[in-house]
Amino acid sequence: MIRPTCNLLVFGAALVSILTLAGAQENQIKKTQVKPTSSVSGAQMFKEYCAVCHGPSGKGDGPVATALKVPPPDLTTLAQRHDGKFPDDYVSNVLKNGVQNPAHGSGEMPVWGPIFDTMNRWKALCPGMDETPVTLRITNLTNYLKSIQKK
Repeated sequence: MIRPTCNLLVFGAALVSILTLAGAQENQIKKTQVKPTSSVSGAQMFKEYCAVCHGPSGKGDGPVATALKVPPPDLTTLAQRHDGKFPDDYVSNVLKNGVQNPAHGSGEMPVWGPIFDTMNRWKALCPGMDETPVTLRITNLTNYLKSIQKK
């Protein structure tokens, strides 16, 4: 069982975590702290972490999209762009490790694996915590993206 103290430590670690993009006024991007969300809800994570760039419906029209050097892609067409099959492994890999090929996206996108891991950074102090929460977040976010594909 995870002690309440551990929950507070994990929450605190997430608050001082790396970055997320917020607000584009005058074509400037302001970096802010990551707000922890439930690892169970891909939709909630998308809204909190991705919609600012990719837009609430995933079409690449978020409020900071115009401030980015490379416009964010329309995530509702991932399957279309991969011969009609949703690229689960590719999406999971991009979320965990970032964009490896600049021709397929921009390095401006946060690398979410390490950011999600900061929410689990206190596992050494809190027995029972492991890498599962990071994998769960990436899997649920990937599944959400799969659910918003154009038919």
